[in-house]
Amino acid sequence: MRPRRVELLYFDGCRNYERTHALVERVAAELELASTIDLVEVDDPDAAVAHRFLGSPTVRVDGRDVEPGADERHEFVLACRVYQTDAGPVGAPKEEWVRDTLTEAAE
Repeated sequence: MRPRRVELLYFDGCRNYERTHALVERVAAELELASTIDLVEVDDPDAAVAHRFLGSPTVRVDGRDVEPGADERHEFVLACRVYQTDAGPVGAPKEEWVRDTLTEAAE
């Protein structure tokens, strides 16, 4: 499979970005994708707008957010991100979203 551009956007002090980084690395390895994860630190509100940052952590594959429907959002903030799941709000994307987005990008 060809390499993908995978970005993990975060801010310093985010409790969930390291866990999310490990999740994305693990899923990419399981899918045998030759992907490099670009860590992008967002450090002020202007950078949040410039990066279209929905909060920390944000994972994008080839510019597409892993959370379904997130690309429609326009609330760019320097804040912790809350993902709404069937199990309730969580601080990291679901593994299923990461896997699905990486798989679709590799096709």
